Amino acid sequence: MKHKSINNRIYKNDSNYQLNLNLIYNSNYLEVKKLPETDYLKVPSDRVGALIGTKGETKNRIEKVTNTHIDIDSDECTVAIYPNENMEDPLGVWKANHIVKAIARGFNPNIALKLNNDDTYLEIIKLPLYVGKSKKAMARYKGRIIGKDGKTREIIVDMAEVDMAIYGKTVSLIGELENVMVAKEAVEMILNGSRHKSVYAFLENKKNERKMKEFKAVVGIENDKIELRDDLDDNDNEE
Repeated sequence: MKHKSINNRIYKNDSNYQLNLNLIYNSNYLEVKKLPETDYLKVPSDRVGALIGTKGETKNRIEKVTNTHIDIDSDECTVAIYPNENMEDPLGVWKANHIVKAIARGFNPNIALKLNNDDTYLEIIKLPLYVGKSKKAMARYKGRIIGKDGKTREIIVDMAEVDMAIYGKTVSLIGELENVMVAKEAVEMILNGSRHKSVYAFLENKKNERKMKEFKAVVGIENDKIELRDDLDDNDNEE
């Protein structure tokens, strides 16, 4: 079984991801041997300190929650992630990789550590793929995503219920899969030139859909349609 990946990053929005995840967790031997035992990546030099933390606190927290061992070369800005012998979660190295990537992309370590949860996802949007390599263009579109006084960014984060980090040439998102995909589409709308008003309307519509879906789940409605009765008042007026 192969996971869909680009630049050594597994895309969790792959349609087969949940199936693959279940197979990994439900098998004691089938998939574990196929997962990488060691992972390597580079981080920006100005994010090495955030990754290590005061007296190594952040690094130690990542190691503890993922049951891995992490070596950080501050001079080369490289990170090596190894599994511990008693690791129970076969995705430990992979989760640690994503936590490290999230911190490298500007997230606060406390937010990045959410990625240790199975239902939390990381999406990294590379701005040059949308606006080219011009520094002026990237600065302009980053400004549009942030908005005046941070308004647009705040609206995306609030309405899509995600965390967002804008760093360097990337916009990164952390949250539940459905929410991350909504936020990603909103960011892409901005990058493709949509007006903020249109983006806000899209987010509001998606939020309403999500709330309705949650309501149906709570009350146990399985079909997609709710029929509203308009004959109740008539019955009350009958003699």
